[in-house]
Amino acid sequence: MKKLLYNPKQIITVDTQGKNYKRGAEQSSLGILTNHSILIEDDLIAGILPNNSLNQNDVINSIDLTGKTVLPGLIECHTHLVFAGSRSSEFFQRLKGKSYEEIARAGGGINNTVEAVRKSSFDELVNSAKSKVEYFISQGVTSLEIKSGYGLSYYDEIKLLQVIKHLNEIYDIDIAATFLGAHTFPKEYKNDKKKYLEIIINEMLPYIAENNLAEFCDAFCEVTAFSAKEVDSIFNAAEKYNLKLKLHTEQFNSVGGLETALAHGAISVDHLEVLNDDQIKYFSATESVAALLPGVSYFLDYNFAPAKKMIANDAIIALATDFNPGSSNISNISFIMNLAAIKMKMSAEEIISAYTINAAKAINREKISGSIEVGKQADFSIFDSDNYLDIIYNAANNLNSMTIKKGKVIYTR
Repeated sequence: MKKLLYNPKQIITVDTQGKNYKRGAEQSSLGILTNHSILIEDDLIAGILPNNSLNQNDVINSIDLTGKTVLPGLIECHTHLVFAGSRSSEFFQRLKGKSYEEIARAGGGINNTVEAVRKSSFDELVNSAKSKVEYFISQGVTSLEIKSGYGLSYYDEIKLLQVIKHLNEIYDIDIAATFLGAHTFPKEYKNDKKKYLEIIINEMLPYIAENNLAEFCDAFCEVTAFSAKEVDSIFNAAEKYNLKLKLHTEQFNSVGGLETALAHGAISVDHLEVLNDDQIKYFSATESVAALLPGVSYFLDYNFAPAKKMIANDAIIALATDFNPGSSNISNISFIMNLAAIKMKMSAEEIISAYTINAAKAINREKISGSIEVGKQADFSIFDSDNYLDIIYNAANNLNSMTIKKGKVIYTR
């Protein structure tokens, strides 16, 4: 069936001319069209047509978008959305001067959430996650990454991945599952890290691969988590099961994580708040996406990643919320975009490229989504504004009025 998105004020195509990502200065080019409409056929973008060439007699269903702005469906490429419990007390501990690392060393942090998740049933986790997924959809998200990592045992990591799989089955958006069993060491293996590594490599990864529970394998390379050598051993195992690799790295300390991730050809390296000038140069020669998370920097009152220096060195930049209960209890995309503008000095165009085509590349979806190009999925976010700048300017206000996935309207406000 043919469908027409008729006469929006602006169509922000983020056109890549088939390249399917933007690096460096390319991120400033958005491909802005006016006086055009979008033709959808069989769930795909069939054409982007000048209004004066339209023959609406050929169209069965037309959606009038006069005065609105159309973007590619937003891609949220880094979340820890499935969790239980609250870490609000830790937030106020940090305000009194304790660091994230001090809280983690004292047994708090990730392991607090682990305790809550282990006590939660499959159904409780699903029901808790639903409203969070629906909030992202209401903001125009058509593809969403969700990590495990709050189970840290064979049973509970599998439980989390099964929850994520179920969410993907019940929602129309595309939900990408990431295995993050190497988030930190659970309390019971604090003094036997080798044993927990063996469980990840010899028990978790084989079952996850056999049952198709994850597309990506992630880890946290940090002083209080996994060393570069330990990450390397996990990645070597994950590659044998054809899992694509991601890494939390260079958040608080530089301990070799970035170099390990790039050596393995990781699809993305995430955080990078303490990236140094020598490391920035790596990004001109890699297709690994630098997924930057300004919500964490805000929430922890900490360094922001050097986005502008990275762009000047031809990096491929994505943005994400890193929505989680501890270090970024933020799920509002407009706020993240505004932080990127104010604190990281990114232009509006760079921000939109980072939340569409480059975020799609960070979850291996760039060939089918992330830009408005003929042949890609008909995934769109429709904003109640005649100017894309308003999306970032209206900090923490959700201007999205319609979300479309594969040509189907899945949300309206």
